Amino acid sequence: MKTRPLALPLALAAVLALAAPLPAMAFDLGNLANQLSGALGTAQAAQPSSAGQGGGGASSGAVNAAVAALSNGEVDQGLKTALTRGADIAVKELGRENGFYGNAKWRIPLPPAIEKASGLMRMAGMGAQADQLDLAINRAAEAAVPEAKTLLAGAVKTMSVQDAKAILTGGDEAATDYFKRKTEAPLTQKFLPIVTQATDKVGLAQTYNRFAGQAAQFGLVRADQASIQQYVTQEALKRLYQAIGEQEKAIRTDPAGAGSKLLGKVFGAALGR
Repeated sequence: MKTRPLALPLALAAVLALAAPLPAMAFDLGNLANQLSGALGTAQAAQPSSAGQGGGGASSGAVNAAVAALSNGEVDQGLKTALTRGADIAVKELGRENGFYGNAKWRIPLPPAIEKASGLMRMAGMGAQADQLDLAINRAAEAAVPEAKTLLAGAVKTMSVQDAKAILTGGDEAATDYFKRKTEAPLTQKFLPIVTQATDKVGLAQTYNRFAGQAAQFGLVRADQASIQQYVTQEALKRLYQAIGEQEKAIRTDPAGAGSKLLGKVFGAALGR
């Protein structure tokens, strides 16, 4: 039997409320809302793991000498080539059908409060709603990621020689951190309308937004989880930057394997080779 649209908010609240025991005959809608707020406040979002920092290698003196021997043009062109390549691969990997939904590594889970109660939701006959939202948030991310290509390319074009040298001699994710500084705010603005369009028609998303929005006013929910749209946008960006970071680390680890003599020379210098 289908859950009637008007019953969905109460059904979700009731299911989430079951996550904690209540005295018999002692709850009402207010109690249910309080239980939902508690679930929203205590659940934590799953975070994509960040790439580890590399260790060891050539001495700093040897690295500095090798980098100093490079011309500004080599550093500038080499870094721009590496950043463009890494960003393009990441966008292509994630910004396609099943880039998120079909890949366990990148898939965005349901918001913590809903994920926590998903088993109870299925017992209450709301499994289809949870599945619908699961698909919608990942499809939204897949639709949004291609919008990053232009902004990422712009960040590469405006990179100064000083930026390039700092990235070259920085840590494993120095280039990724540069992308974050330059693009995270504008990408958030670009992603939000796309994510909103993809999730607005999902009843469970609207119900979550209503309860989470209220809970956020009292500090029970993190700001980036106060709505489905904010949650999906932030999770998509985290995964995009992680994918870029993995590409960056691969180039730093094996610059010759990138198939470019210039990349091999520039990043080889950073490794003291």
